[in-house]
Amino acid sequence: MAGWIEGFQASIDFIEAHLTDEMDIADVARRAALSPFYYQRIFGALCGMTVGEYVRGRRMTLAAQELALPGAKVINVALRWGYDSPDSFAKAFQRFHGVTPSQARTAGTKLRSLTPLHIKITLEGGNMLDYRIVEKAPFTIVGVKRPFNSDTSYEEIPKFWNEWLAQGEKRPVMGTFGVCMDMKGKDFDYWIADLYFPWEEIPEGCETRVIPGSSWAQFPCTMKTLQDTNTRIWSEWLPALQGYSLAGDYDIEVYLPPEKGSNEMSVYIWVPLKKTEP
Repeated sequence: MAGWIEGFQASIDFIEAHLTDEMDIADVARRAALSPFYYQRIFGALCGMTVGEYVRGRRMTLAAQELALPGAKVINVALRWGYDSPDSFAKAFQRFHGVTPSQARTAGTKLRSLTPLHIKITLEGGNMLDYRIVEKAPFTIVGVKRPFNSDTSYEEIPKFWNEWLAQGEKRPVMGTFGVCMDMKGKDFDYWIADLYFPWEEIPEGCETRVIPGSSWAQFPCTMKTLQDTNTRIWSEWLPALQGYSLAGDYDIEVYLPPEKGSNEMSVYIWVPLKKTEP
């Protein structure tokens, strides 16, 4: 557990050391021995913000400190922190601080500050998180996909589902799975999909994709507890995981009809795993 935390802290230290550079999320994730996909999922769960939000917040914090120095010019500060023009810098600065760069120079102006992150996981409570590890052969999904950005996905993916559900019986697939995959930097594809069988026709507007065989950690939850369970997977369960490591660049939400005697849909989060060497 300690080694995992140290690796994640090393990634944050790397961010801090390269705030004036153009960062590749793959380079950051490599410090934590994670794929960019999982790194960004875990970062959000542990830190309560996206990697992009953290980087922007730290840059704006340090930019405000520089503007307070005698002789500091807005254009020089803007260029130092990765902005091509004073206008784009001023807009980003005002979004974060609520004032313009010029106003920030006035003594007594209230500014925001985001301090460097330090990962520290403490044991609290002893709350249970139910799961089981199962082996699954490869399977194929069929559905529709849409690109998303990790900075806005928590707000935008529910809108995708609402648009899909609004189609009613015209939907070509019912939506058994919600699948995150194919992350490139901050961008990834999210699928609304069903299980596909080779004798079936592929509905118009849909695609298929093979999900490799793997060990899977399956976490039961409900629609109400989905986000909380997801956060606890990355912030509580993963740091304590032994004998396995994350596999692949995808994870799956599973939505099944209510079991007999229940009115509530059965919901699961599936995370692919691989056994680690002894």
